[in-house]
Amino acid sequence: MVKYKRILLKLSGEALASSNNTIDPSTLNKVVGIIKSVLDQGVELGIVVGGGNIFRGAALAEAGMNRVTGDHMGMLATVMNALAISDACRKNDVDVLVMSGFPIGGGVCEPMDHNKAKEALSAGKVVIFSAGTGAPCFTTDTGATLRAIEIGAEAVFKATKVDGVYTADPVKDSSATRYDTLSFDEAISKNLQIMDTSAFAMCREHNLEICVFSMLEDSNTLSNILKGEMLGTIVRN
Repeated sequence: MVKYKRILLKLSGEALASSNNTIDPSTLNKVVGIIKSVLDQGVELGIVVGGGNIFRGAALAEAGMNRVTGDHMGMLATVMNALAISDACRKNDVDVLVMSGFPIGGGVCEPMDHNKAKEALSAGKVVIFSAGTGAPCFTTDTGATLRAIEIGAEAVFKATKVDGVYTADPVKDSSATRYDTLSFDEAISKNLQIMDTSAFAMCREHNLEICVFSMLEDSNTLSNILKGEMLGTIVRN
């Protein structure tokens, strides 16, 4: 029996890319495998995707672009990634709904509506949330936390390129060790960069667990965590 009924999966844009492509088809297939493994357990799934493989608003602002303009471009990049994931899902018979934090016409995707999102999730659809919070100057980490709260998710699962939270950067420090669990207070005192400050504070306030795991492993990693295996790092009150 799985622990959660409804979860929010946070995917970075960079995780979707290969060295040659901004959106890697093989990675999309891996994401679909992760999605199907979750649905097979009867768990309802919302997804927030970043856009860093196409545009990063903060980086554009550092280069001299207006911050708001850069963030709008970054949010549009998340819509492109969401559409790519939804297309891959539909090709694999996964029912999916894409929502955007700001209105986009032409039947591209639905505007964000937490009631419609919850109805879709209850009906077995995967709901992909794009365009972050719909406002500039907020990260997709904050967007993921906000959407998780709106849909009543019980945990946020953050897919990264490492298999959890470490005492130091495991790439740079071979002696770094992985935490199995952490409290929010421990993570703050140790200055562990799990999410940005506002997203982290929202999770703590709403008693929303965070699980950091690697999406580079097999597509059953998240499914195995849901079954109770000690993979990744759990952060909770």
